[in-house]
Amino acid sequence: MLLGIDVGTTGAKAMVYTEEGEARGYAFREYGIVYTKEGYACQDAEHVWSRTKEAIREAVREEGRHIRCISISVQGDAVIPVDCNRAAIGYAQLGMDYRGTEEVQICESRLGAEKIFARTGMRPHPMNTFIKILWMKRHDRRLYEKTYKFVTYADFIMGKLGSGDIVIDYTMAARTQAFDLCEKRWSEDILGAFDIDQGKLGTPVPSGTVVGTINRALAEELGISRGALLAAGGHDQTCAAAGAGITEEGMALDSHGTAEVLTAVSRQPKLGKVMFDSFYPCYNHVFPGRYATFGLNHTGGALLKWFVEEYCREDTRLAKEQGIQVYDYIIGRLPQPPSHVMVLPYLNGSGTPHCDLKMRGGILGLTMATGRYDIAKAVMESLCFEMRLNMERMEQAGIPIRDIRCAGGGARSAAGLQLKADIMGVPVTTLKVREAACFGAAILAGRAIGLYGSMEEIQRLVRTDITYKPEEVSRIMYDERYRVYRGLYDVMKPVMSRVGKKDAENIT
Repeated sequence: MLLGIDVGTTGAKAMVYTEEGEARGYAFREYGIVYTKEGYACQDAEHVWSRTKEAIREAVREEGRHIRCISISVQGDAVIPVDCNRAAIGYAQLGMDYRGTEEVQICESRLGAEKIFARTGMRPHPMNTFIKILWMKRHDRRLYEKTYKFVTYADFIMGKLGSGDIVIDYTMAARTQAFDLCEKRWSEDILGAFDIDQGKLGTPVPSGTVVGTINRALAEELGISRGALLAAGGHDQTCAAAGAGITEEGMALDSHGTAEVLTAVSRQPKLGKVMFDSFYPCYNHVFPGRYATFGLNHTGGALLKWFVEEYCREDTRLAKEQGIQVYDYIIGRLPQPPSHVMVLPYLNGSGTPHCDLKMRGGILGLTMATGRYDIAKAVMESLCFEMRLNMERMEQAGIPIRDIRCAGGGARSAAGLQLKADIMGVPVTTLKVREAACFGAAILAGRAIGLYGSMEEIQRLVRTDITYKPEEVSRIMYDERYRVYRGLYDVMKPVMSRVGKKDAENIT
C-alpha cells in the first residue's frame, strides 16, 4: 500500500492506494487562512500539521499496517520559519501573501528580472519563497536570526513525519527564485547578493527520493507500519500532473477549482522571452528529465460561485427543493448557442499571460433581452477563453498542447467539459481517480521503492474516463467568438484602470 498526502491552501487530503492504483482509503480536513492586513495571507502551520494528522489517521484506518511508503503534494510558495526541533516559530506566509512588493523591486534593480528568470525560471514576484525570506530579513530581523530553517509545507510535513535531514524536493526548490534550474543547486549569486544564509535552506533532492522512515511513535499514533518509508514529494501542480499521467510534451492538465491552472510539460527548460513576458514559470517536474510550467486564472470556479451566490438566489432555492446542486440546475438551463454577451473574468485581476492586478472584470454586450442564464453561460465561456489564450501563448513559447486532462470540481460537469473542448479545440479527458495530486504523491512513493520505473508504466497506471472531442459546428462558432475575446484585454485595459481607482479625484 502507498499513502499520498495533499496539503492544500485550505485543506489536507490523504489517500491510500494499492500498488495497482486502486483507492482504498480517503479523508479530508479543512483549515483556515489568517488575513492580518491587506496583502497579508498567513497560516498556523502547526494547526495544519494537526489537521493533516487527523486526515492521515482516518484514511489509513483499514490499511495502515500495510503502507510501505508515503509521499506528499503541497501548495506552492508558502514559507514557514522553524527552529531546530522543527517547530514553527512564526506564521506560514502563503503564496497569496503579497507583502513583498518592495523586495521584488529591490531584486529587479540589483540583479535584473530577466537575469533572475534565466537562472531560476522564476521572475521576481511577491508570491516567491525567496521574496518572503528577504522580506523577513528586512522587516523582522529577529525572526530571521532565530530561524533554523525556512521550509515549505513539503519539508515541514516530511520533517514532522520523521525524515532525517531537512530536505526540499527539486520542484519546491525551483519555485523559490533562488534555485539554479540547470545546475540543480542553490544559486550562490542570488543568495549572496542579498546575504541570505544558504544554511537556512533545506538540502535539495529529486522528487521520489527516500528521505527517511516514519517516526516510530508517530507511526503508532497514526496506525501506520513502523517501517513505512518517506519519499520527497512535490509541488501540487506537478504532483497532480503526475497523477493525471502528464508525462510527455503535448499533454496538459486543466485543474479547475477555486482557481484554474493549466499545467504543461517539456523535456527542456523553456526560458525565452515569451515565457518571461507571459509570467510563466519554468521549474522541475516531479519526473526526471521533465520541466513544468502553468497558466493561471485566479478566479476560475470562484467566478461562477460569485455569480451564483449574488444573482441566482431563486435558482439556489429551487435546486434545493429538487435535491440537486445549484450549479447542475443552472447548467441545465443555459442557452445552447454561444452567449450573446461576453464576460471579462478579472474580478481579482488578470492571471497569465498578462498578470495585471489592476485589471477589472466586466460584462459586455448586454441588451434588454439578456437574462441571468445568458450571463452564466458567458461566465463559463470566459474561463475557457482564458485557458485557450494561455494554450496559444504556451505554443508560442515552444510548448504545444494537443491533449488536455481535467481534474478538480470543473471535471464533474459534462456540459462544462464539452464547452471546454469546443472552445479550446482539443480533446478533453476526465480521470477515474479524481484526486490527482494525492495520486501523484502516491506514484512518487511507489517510484521511491522501485515499483514504477518508466513513464510508460505510469501511463498504464493512470486510468482515464470520458473523452470529450470538439464538435465541429460549435468549434467554428466559438473560433469567431474567441477572436473577439482575444482583443478585449488591450481595448479595455485603459478603461478598467480608470474605473478601478478608489479615489474619485484621480478620475479626470
